Amino acid sequence: MDGIKKDYVFHRDFKKEYPIITHGEGVYLVDEEGKKYLDACSGAVAANLGHGIASIGEAMAEQAKKAAFVHTMRFETKALHELAEKIGKMAPSRLNKVYFTTGGSEANESALKLARQYHRDAGKPQKHLVIGRWQSYHGNTIGSLSAGGDVKRRHVYTPNLLNYAHVYSPYCHRCPYNRQQDDCLAKQNWTCVTDIERVILELGPENVSAFIAEPIVGSQQGAVPPPPGYFEKVRELCDRYDIILIIDEVMTGFGRTGTNFATEQIGIEADIITFGKGVSAGYAPLAGMIVHDRLIDGLTQNSDGKFVHGYTYSGHPVAVAAGLAALDVYEHERVLENVKEQGNYLFDRLLELKKKHSYISDVRGRGLLIGIELVKDRECDELFDPSEKAAETLNAIAMELGAVFYPGTGSIDGIKGEHLIISPPLTVTKPELDEIVRMLDESLILFKGRLRKDETYEITK
Repeated sequence: MDGIKKDYVFHRDFKKEYPIITHGEGVYLVDEEGKKYLDACSGAVAANLGHGIASIGEAMAEQAKKAAFVHTMRFETKALHELAEKIGKMAPSRLNKVYFTTGGSEANESALKLARQYHRDAGKPQKHLVIGRWQSYHGNTIGSLSAGGDVKRRHVYTPNLLNYAHVYSPYCHRCPYNRQQDDCLAKQNWTCVTDIERVILELGPENVSAFIAEPIVGSQQGAVPPPPGYFEKVRELCDRYDIILIIDEVMTGFGRTGTNFATEQIGIEADIITFGKGVSAGYAPLAGMIVHDRLIDGLTQNSDGKFVHGYTYSGHPVAVAAGLAALDVYEHERVLENVKEQGNYLFDRLLELKKKHSYISDVRGRGLLIGIELVKDRECDELFDPSEKAAETLNAIAMELGAVFYPGTGSIDGIKGEHLIISPPLTVTKPELDEIVRMLDESLILFKGRLRKDETYEITK
């Protein structure tokens, strides 16, 4: 136990010291020393409405007084029905049934299992394989980790993972197929799409159950949006080969990209949308999936109406109450309008920052989910060595200054590639965005000094 901190917490990293947060105020978190941190990433792109909203806490407390827990195998609550109805009405027209879980990993695990059962009970028992995408993240359960393409997280558990297939996601800034976006558009031919069909045919369409993808690649690539037409072609492939299309909106759902769901912007209807994070704005562990009518019809016709699956805390009344209260705030505070306005403003400010700092090679994203790609030298496109931990180091400097971003590595091939996600609460104001950009600017200056080991760049605050 030498070198291990003498407390009882199983820390994410036993070699790190973590500030103890006592409370939050809007876009700020405050630690026990009184230091304020501007939450420029909404925790893990989850605290969409900021911190300290009394109405959400009160709604949770009121529900706990009435019934803190019921098991959905035997009972349901009014709150469960109310939240399901609200979410169902927000989703595309033919996705009407909502299944609740406690986190995005469980939501994606549920979607993978539902796709499998749907095919099996329809008389296609061979359909069991899933195709995911490299540099994507769908969760940390064995099933969701198998479907995802997070190389670093997968590496430790490779012997335990399911034999799922993967293709590259469309990353036009650094196309893994060495294509140019203009050429793809002109020829209406995307290698990132034809590669999906290649894999389907290699596996045998009769064996493929589902294709899963984020509409905007989040934590593993740093807010990379798809090129125009990509998802329409993916939808066509899934229809052609009878494959369930699962769109993972755990990070992008509930206004993060400027619409209720990012699928509204990519012009397709998924078979299953998974969600999480923003549905309760981080106030309670809540997530789930929204399911297309045709899958529900399959369950009723072929499965005696039963999904062979379940979690103890599915539809937990207190968590569901948090979701209801959060959606009320989204509506009454006109959050979607704010995201569109502030997202455009933040994007422009970050483009200005790119001109100033040669460490930024790309600014991308939608709404208030924006990523910057970090390189050692933009002019010669020199990448950071993974050992330099550039994104993590830059974020550590920002935390010293009093701002928190979302660093990531491996965006190019799972090992190389550094990025930072800027994703503040959706209620953020222009002055707060200016403060975020100012702190990021100062962090980049200090980062440059540390790389050069120039003592004059040390933080004086």
